Amino acid sequence: MQIRLKDIRKTATALAAILAAGLMLTGSADAQEKTMSIGTGGTGGVYYPLGGAVANVLTKNLPGVQATAEVTGGSVDNLKLIATGKNELGFTMADAALDALDGKGKFTSGKVPLQTLLVVYPNRMHVVTVEGTGITKMSDLKGKRVSTGSPGSATEVMAFRVIEAAGLDKDKDMTRERLGVAESVNAIKDKKIDAFFWVGGIPTAAVTDLGATPGLKLKLIDHGDVVDKMNAKYGKLYTAATIPAGSYPGLDKDSSIAEVWNIIVTGNKMTDDEAYKIVKTLVEKKADLVAVHKEANSFTLANQVQARSPIPFHPGALKYFKEQGVK
Repeated sequence: MQIRLKDIRKTATALAAILAAGLMLTGSADAQEKTMSIGTGGTGGVYYPLGGAVANVLTKNLPGVQATAEVTGGSVDNLKLIATGKNELGFTMADAALDALDGKGKFTSGKVPLQTLLVVYPNRMHVVTVEGTGITKMSDLKGKRVSTGSPGSATEVMAFRVIEAAGLDKDKDMTRERLGVAESVNAIKDKKIDAFFWVGGIPTAAVTDLGATPGLKLKLIDHGDVVDKMNAKYGKLYTAATIPAGSYPGLDKDSSIAEVWNIIVTGNKMTDDEAYKIVKTLVEKKADLVAVHKEANSFTLANQVQARSPIPFHPGALKYFKEQGVK
């Protein structure tokens, strides 16, 4: 049988098309293997928009990486997602991370191996109410309806510690709800609660919304004086700080509060090279993050100190810090 040159060319073309399709499928699989999930928080807080900015910066600047920001309940959820391997990165407060590392508090089922990539910004505890509730100080929370944060958040962890240090019983002295910040704002507008706890950056969008609501005047309750008691029991995790007047609509005086640092953590699977590239990118592309939320101004080399993270730094992060002269 005679084989024509034309048939050979057709066969070669078809084989080339099949091979190209196979390579495209292989490339797609490789790309999927490099998807990186980042645990953030609820949509009314700071973790979520800032986590979205982090995901965009990493996707844009790290070849082969497709990073995504995941809506979660907050720090506790993020740490549990890292423990199960569902997320590679997570935002968390330092106190919740230490509980996870030690297998305490909400992590009694097992220790979570963690490594810090970056100390990011301080989280400020907001004890929020409005005029007309009769709440002007911490002791006034007794007998009130109070939200202490969503179940998967570190707001709840820290709120319990603030309440305890203020000499109150979280179960006996108040009717307690477990709402996220956006839900808490809606509940206080509807007069279903009298006050709520929220720990986050400044400004937090949901708190700004409450302050701007016609007919309501935002009030923050001072509690910076409980920090020493908190540190005496839980370690030197907290510092007294201030939410300045003008940070929110209607906030006409400074508020004395407790704060704790936020960190971005990973588990024990990330390679040194991956960690190095992530940290380098986030520090050097800080301007892109600040454009989304001003708390990213704290993504600095000066803040990379162990005193602000009780979780050991990843060796890849330490390599970058050393190159930049950070001791």
